[in-house]
Order: sequence, then C-alpha cells, then structure tokens
Amino acid sequence: MMVPMLAMLSDWHVIVLFLLVVLLFGGKKLPEVARGLGEAMKEFKKASRDLHDEPQQTAVKPAPPSPAQPTASAPQHPSEPKQG
Repeated sequence: MMVPMLAMLSDWHVIVLFLLVVLLFGGKKLPEVARGLGEAMKEFKKASRDLHDEPQQTAVKPAPPSPAQPTASAPQHPSEPKQG
C-alpha cells in the first residue's frame, strides 16, 4: 500500500520533503535521524517476519496427562486388623 503512494511522488516532492526534514532536525541531527529510522525499519521487518513465521514453528502440543486419581480403598495401617 505504501509503494503506490511513494510512486506518486515527483522529484520536487522529494526535494521539499528533504528540505523540511533538514529544517526540522538540522544538519547535525540528520545522520542520527537516518540511523534511527534505519534501525526502526530493521526491527519492524524482523517483527513482521517473526509474526509470519510463528504459526509454522508452533506445533500442536499434546495435553499433559491428568494426575492419577487416588484409589477408593485406603491403605491399612499394619497394626490395624484386616477386614473381611
């Protein structure tokens, strides 16, 4: 979606945008702004790539086994007499 919008920019649009950026940030800050923009784009691409790859990496995990249920008969103490 962004590419067609950028394709509509003519040469003078780019020049005006560049002058505005220089006026806003100054010549000394321009390399820092460009570096920050490059890092942001890099992080954005990495995050979008991770989101795209995530469903393929996630495997369906089986449910953990349910805990064993205690038996109905309670163990007898050795000093108690046996029933039955």
